[in-house]
Amino acid sequence: MVKKFIKIELSSGLEARPAAMLVQVASQYDSKIYLEADAKRVNAKSIMGMMTLGLVTGETIMVEADGSDEEEAVARIEKYLQNH
Repeated sequence: MVKKFIKIELSSGLEARPAAMLVQVASQYDSKIYLEADAKRVNAKSIMGMMTLGLVTGETIMVEADGSDEEEAVARIEKYLQNH
């Protein structure tokens, strides 16, 4: 299991379109992937879950992945959130 704190640097935060893109990124991996913010923990592959977080630029979240490609998954999500 890999856990990492990541700061969101997307200019629009995680509104509908960026959240949908993040779900697409997470869905490419076999690992179970979760995002956690403000005591809420959601499946990163669920668009409805992602929308409930209401994440904004500058916020720091915990990304957790567990599975065969967990390290690659967390690295790719970090890249998306910081370099989009």
